[in-house]
Amino acid sequence: MSNPTADWDKVGDRFYRRVQLYTAVFDQDLELENYIVSGAPYGGAIALYRDEEKLHTYRGTQAAKSSIDVYSCAGKLIRRINWDKGSIRGLGWSEEEKLLVVTEDGTVRCYYDLQGGFTQFSLGNGAEEHGVKACRFWASGFVALLSNNQLISVPRYDEPRPKLLAIPPEDQVHSWAIIPPAYTLSRSVEVLLAVGQSIHVVDATESEDRMLQNGPFKHVSVSPSGKFVSLYTDDGKVWVISSDFQNKLSEYDSRAKTVPKDVQWCGNNSVVLAWEDEVHMVGPNGSASKYFYDGRVHLVPDIDGVRLLTNDVCEFLQKVPDVTEEVFKLGSSSPASVLIDAIDQLEKKSPKADDNIQMIRHNLPEAVDTCVKAAGHEFNIHWQKQLLKAASFGKSVVDLYNSDDFVDMCETLRVLNAVRYYEIGLPISYDQFIRLSPEKLVQRLVNRREYLLALRVSEYLRLPTDKIYIHWASQKVRVSSDDEDSICRLIVQKLNGKRGISFEEIARAAYDEGRGRLATELLNYEPRAGKQVPLLLNMEEDEIALDKAIESGDTDLVFFVLLHLKKKLPLASFFRVINNRPVATALVESSARDQDTELLKDLYYQDDRRLDGSNLLLSESLKQSHLSTQIDKIKLAQKLLQDSKDQTLQLRALDETQKLLRMQDAFDKDISPSSPDSTTGASTLTGLSLNQTIYHLTLHGYSKRASKLQSEFKVPDKTWWWIRLRALVAKRDWGELEESSKARKSPIGWEPFFNEILAAGNSRLAAAFVPKCTGLSAKEREEMWVKCGMLAKAGEEALKAKDLAALQNLRAKASGGTVGELDKMIAQLRPR
Repeated sequence: MSNPTADWDKVGDRFYRRVQLYTAVFDQDLELENYIVSGAPYGGAIALYRDEEKLHTYRGTQAAKSSIDVYSCAGKLIRRINWDKGSIRGLGWSEEEKLLVVTEDGTVRCYYDLQGGFTQFSLGNGAEEHGVKACRFWASGFVALLSNNQLISVPRYDEPRPKLLAIPPEDQVHSWAIIPPAYTLSRSVEVLLAVGQSIHVVDATESEDRMLQNGPFKHVSVSPSGKFVSLYTDDGKVWVISSDFQNKLSEYDSRAKTVPKDVQWCGNNSVVLAWEDEVHMVGPNGSASKYFYDGRVHLVPDIDGVRLLTNDVCEFLQKVPDVTEEVFKLGSSSPASVLIDAIDQLEKKSPKADDNIQMIRHNLPEAVDTCVKAAGHEFNIHWQKQLLKAASFGKSVVDLYNSDDFVDMCETLRVLNAVRYYEIGLPISYDQFIRLSPEKLVQRLVNRREYLLALRVSEYLRLPTDKIYIHWASQKVRVSSDDEDSICRLIVQKLNGKRGISFEEIARAAYDEGRGRLATELLNYEPRAGKQVPLLLNMEEDEIALDKAIESGDTDLVFFVLLHLKKKLPLASFFRVINNRPVATALVESSARDQDTELLKDLYYQDDRRLDGSNLLLSESLKQSHLSTQIDKIKLAQKLLQDSKDQTLQLRALDETQKLLRMQDAFDKDISPSSPDSTTGASTLTGLSLNQTIYHLTLHGYSKRASKLQSEFKVPDKTWWWIRLRALVAKRDWGELEESSKARKSPIGWEPFFNEILAAGNSRLAAAFVPKCTGLSAKEREEMWVKCGMLAKAGEEALKAKDLAALQNLRAKASGGTVGELDKMIAQLRPR
């Protein structure tokens, strides 16, 4: 196997390497020099679009059609997007591998899944009038430069809100670049414009001239960290300065007569210049290395390096990681380097292996850690294995070593090697993988329809797999030509028993493709009614949606469906839908009772519920302020019941209600002018019940009118006496009550008189009713006397009952002259 340092180049005091990722990338017929090339970060896809300013070889009408071709880094065509929407002025990628296409008129398309699905918005702010000239992209947004030098910023793709930046200079812009918001003090994107001899920095609020003197600058490029800026001058020199323009860090003279096609950063410590077939990499302190190719080279920058793309080869140029340099650097005596040598000796069965181990024994844990980290940065599988063998050998000698990092690295490398395979074409480095995250790597595989590999990676890294299955099923319903029953059967069979599967998402994809029946079938397997119902309503499967909502037992969901149906359907159709669904009918009824009585009337009429409709009209009548309106409502209620033989009682009650209302109105008119009490005004009695009316009339001294009501409505004697008793007590009409005590008999007995009057505080009058309570026992009458405070009378009751113990208890409570009386009673009962 070749030496791992064979592809290293020393630039200044640092080493850089070109890792060959793939060969025979593009067809030789593809004239790469005539294409605009844009690559997604983290080893992502490559988008190609023919440069409209260059002539092309004619290859027939089909080939002449304009398209955006999306390839993997290995040259595998992922998607061809036909394009007929005008001149493209910006082609870029987001961190989530969304392709952004910006046209000259300011239309922006965001292709979110590598399969042609897109969202679209417009830049506005004069973009259509003046035209977009160029665009610069960062992880989550971009800036568009208009032909009038205005700058429009879109900070986020998911919620695009284009806004103008500060007004820039009007002179010609020679080149420009952006510093993403994450790396600026203002947390707003900053644009570097090469105008005239200087650089202008434009942000959301101001445009500032940095007062440079050596322009015009033909290329401006910002490092991934946002800390450094490279400037290519008109005389072929490259300057590297700090992004605050305070320090010039290095200068390199390319001695080139032509301006390079592209200038990009390789990580944060070197700048790469690309001409047609020549590449210069400028390291710290102005040192450089040169590379030559057979065809046009395109640069695709990344966070830790730059991809070099030609028709023949795809290479990754990066600074050699520190741990790799520590292990493999020629002449290195680091513990990790000695450990890798020890594994070579061990494979040769040489005793020097043990000598090497003893030499670094005290630093062995450090050496193991370094070998594990270096393995992660290797693209060559042979050297990955050698480094891991060395780490495994070293940790077997160490007494105590935590192997978690070693195990994690083995898992990570297995995943990285799988996605780097040329059929997948994701040449992601270890640093990029850590920054991207395993979940987003799986999403990239899913977007490429590499479902099997995505599942295996997810299971291997213990990640959820539900989104993979859902994406697979959604694609199946979109592109499969099988009949709908077969598709449904296949999807259910594959996804049966899988956790977290949302059949609603799959059904929505089917519906969007015009497969309504398939969508309905799939929704039957969705366990969450809250997901089923909205989609069923969108599909106009209203009755199925209502049934699913009722089955769920979620009244809020049922109300949601009912409101949707009420807005959508004519009233008669709405009632027909809910008529044979008691739960829906009950909910409509309960809701309408508080909010929409007209709807409730229609419901009762539709269901032929005459009594309920009559009761509703009656309750409405009682809320009316005018007698005539009340009577009209009651007559309508009567009319509803007239044809029914079973409602005679209700009809009579309605007749009596009208009669009562008329009498109440007459009483109000009689009483109101003469009453000095404002509480008996014109509307005092109207609307009260019969019992309440009698009570109020008695309370205010209109006993004759109360008696008239009793006779008219045949109020039972017991009810009449109870109402009259409570009204007289409330009125404190003790004289009338005393007169009542002279009656021989009471329909309600005399005990209620005693209790009500005593509760009102008149114990003297209450005592007058005790002797009349002949139906009570002596003990109960005794307690009544005690409640009135008449212990002597209570003693007499006890004496009659010959209850010595009761007398003694009363004696204990008594005072004054009562004591003597009770003693005499006690003496009568004591045995001689």
